[in-house]
Amino acid sequence: MKYLEKIQAFLPLGYIYLIILGLLKETILFYPLGINILKYSSLTDILISPVSDMISNPILILVVLSVVLLFFLIQLLIIKYSHTNVVQKILKSYRLNPDLDKRDLRKAMIPSFVILAGFELLALFVGLGIGQGEKIKKRLDTQTLKENYILTASSGETNPVYLIDINSIYYFYIKKGEKKIKIAPVGSIGHLEVINKN
Repeated sequence: MKYLEKIQAFLPLGYIYLIILGLLKETILFYPLGINILKYSSLTDILISPVSDMISNPILILVVLSVVLLFFLIQLLIIKYSHTNVVQKILKSYRLNPDLDKRDLRKAMIPSFVILAGFELLALFVGLGIGQGEKIKKRLDTQTLKENYILTASSGETNPVYLIDINSIYYFYIKKGEKKIKIAPVGSIGHLEVINKN
């Protein structure tokens, strides 16, 4: 029961961390495009953004799981070889007592690995935001964006578009042959049709 209470105590910190990840990634993604995404997003959009990015991209899930697994394996190796001089120097550099028994050492190492995993996620999402934003900006400037959807407005007008992003309130897209980003409320869009990549 105490373990569950500890998790519940850290749950608000997890939400705050997800909000920070979402804010950073979305802001960095839209900054090169000249859009202040905070004006067009709800708190729910920002909170869900990191989770939806991971779920929609299997490679991202594999990277996150691989790094967490790597951290876990490193922890196991450090505990297994805690009696060696090299590992004891590493433990001292992290201000951990190398003379602890293996169970206490495992408990003492958990905060270090949680912090490392947190920095890994932060670096991953900031990198994704920078990469995606710059890629879209470069392709927009050189007119090399490939349309990925056919957008039908509620008026019935259809256009091939490059869809940048969607949130609960707005669509962000670029019409074929244009350099300006359009921001349309969800209610003004009838439906989207995926353009098959051949």
